[in-house]
Formats: sequence, structure tokens, C-alpha cells
Amino acid sequence: MKLYNIKPAEGATKVSKRIGRGTSSGHGKTAGKGHKGQNARSGGGVRPGFEGGQLPLFRRLPKRGFSNAMFKVKYAVINLSDLNKFEDNAVVTPELLKEMGLVKNQLDGIKVLGNGTLEKKLVVKAHKFSNVAKEQIEKLGGKAEVI
Repeated sequence: MKLYNIKPAEGATKVSKRIGRGTSSGHGKTAGKGHKGQNARSGGGVRPGFEGGQLPLFRRLPKRGFSNAMFKVKYAVINLSDLNKFEDNAVVTPELLKEMGLVKNQLDGIKVLGNGTLEKKLVVKAHKFSNVAKEQIEKLGGKAEVI
């Protein structure tokens, strides 16, 4: 087999529709856009959700109630397996995690999750811990301190 013999698999490639290239292609002259009108113009067409002047659905529906999404607490998460980079008996703080590049930005706090296994005795200071993470840290003789 040579490089010049290699062809893509059957049906893997598709010939692109070349618009506005003469009459023999079937897509010449108006290039499949019909004659004049808004959709034939460059930049023509209507925005998503436009219903031809009828009051759009999103304006017809009632808007009621309260959404707590703006006030949601978002934690930066870190797994137990990531904490193995520290030495035994080290005190792990959010500032240290950021300095080492394990957490990009602190957001509303740091939460330690129980993914992976921890092999070192550590004092971990964070804003929140999952139950599994807390158990594993304390099982090795470490401490899980809530800030």
C-alpha cells in the first residue's frame, strides 16, 4: 500500500453544494434563494423566535415567580486523589491549593469530594466536605476543618 493509493471510506466524503455557478449545476442565477425578497438579500432573514409580527411565544407566556439562580452558591471542587501531592502532616488551605494550581479560582468556597483515595495524613481546611471525603481524611488520622 502506498500513500497515493489511500482513499477515504465509502460515504465518508460528500461533494459540497456549489451555489451560484452557472445553470448546469441547478444552483445558478438566484443560487436557490428565489427572486428578490428579504431572504434573498445578504444578511436577510428574521431573528430566531420571530413569528411574522405575531406576538412571540416568549412574550405571550406569563412571567411569574422567583428564581434563585442568581444567588446560587458555586463551589470550586477538589478530589481526594489531588491531595496526595502534599507531604504528610501538611496543612492544606485554599490559598495553598490556588498557589499550587490545583484550583483555578476559589468561587464561593472550596468543596472536597471523595473521588480517588487519599494516602497521606493531612489537615485540610475547606468550606465544605462530602461525607466520604471527611471519613477518609479522618480514617488516616487527619483533620477536616470547616472554615
